Amino acid sequence: MDELLREAEDDHRLRRIGFVKNLYRGDTVPEAADRVGRSPATGGRWAEAWNNGGLDELMPNFGGGRPPKLDEDEQDELIELLRDGQPWKSQEIQHLLAEEFDVEYHPNYLGTFLRKLGLSYAKPRPKRPHRPENPEEMLEERVGDALDEDEQPHNKRAGEDGEGWIVDDDVCTDGGTVVGFFDASQPQPYDNSRRVWYVDDPHIERPLVKTDDSAVGFYALNGESLVKFTEDETKERICEVLETIREQNPGKRILLVLDKHGSHICEYTRKRAHQLGIDFIFLPSGSPHLNPIEKVWDQLKWTMCPIIVENESEFKDLVQDVFEQITHRVSYAKSWCEKFFDFQKLS
Repeated sequence: MDELLREAEDDHRLRRIGFVKNLYRGDTVPEAADRVGRSPATGGRWAEAWNNGGLDELMPNFGGGRPPKLDEDEQDELIELLRDGQPWKSQEIQHLLAEEFDVEYHPNYLGTFLRKLGLSYAKPRPKRPHRPENPEEMLEERVGDALDEDEQPHNKRAGEDGEGWIVDDDVCTDGGTVVGFFDASQPQPYDNSRRVWYVDDPHIERPLVKTDDSAVGFYALNGESLVKFTEDETKERICEVLETIREQNPGKRILLVLDKHGSHICEYTRKRAHQLGIDFIFLPSGSPHLNPIEKVWDQLKWTMCPIIVENESEFKDLVQDVFEQITHRVSYAKSWCEKFFDFQKLS
């Protein structure tokens, strides 16, 4: 590298060879790029070029052909402008190029040019304002705490009155542990999001059946799953579902992964769950993606949407049947278990 630096004939080559030398000396790509006055995106392109073709691929080719509309410095400046104002529409980038650099790219080539700069073209995902920076680490710690049983009620918080935190006499929890996921949804019988084949006009004539009730589901990894319709999601109705979960999963401790809905985190629900031998593992705020039952709801709605029902009762029966069928598969929680769970700790 030192010899190549001595033989370099211009600043362009000096920068690129110096960048690679800094990588071999232990710098990260952003650090090596910063040492030679370039952006991390430019450093990423240089590192990729070096890995793909060595020195020949890394070196700029300024001989022959049409020169680039933006030189390296201008490309770095463009990247910084785009980073500061992201996300951008294609038309907005065209306007920026005209205003700041007095250049214009053909619409068909603009995407190619931007991808070469390291930009991505995708739908923006909304960021949940209350989601912590490390939700997976938080959940892993909470699962570990729940598996490490002690004599203190798991659902009880510091400072709460000790009265009533006693497991019911008729509840047995020494036969092992059932792990499951808990959530409420409101599937409707008129969803038309699934594509189906038609000969003529793609439409479905179906009665306008609707239910105002919530479907509260329990997706068990190693127990009996269930779904139950409730008129609302108040703490009383939620506790009724917990009682049904206990009835269908007798003799074992139950670990329940669920979100921080108000009716879930209130003392009334947490205490009743403890009385039933059910311990809660609360998801970090704004992290529904860490609850595998969300995939179950998606599959349920996708499966049901082309099916026509005559009335609300028939629809609820359909939900029960489909939920029972798909929750026999534990594959919806496979990646969750690999990240957060150790079955060897179950007694």
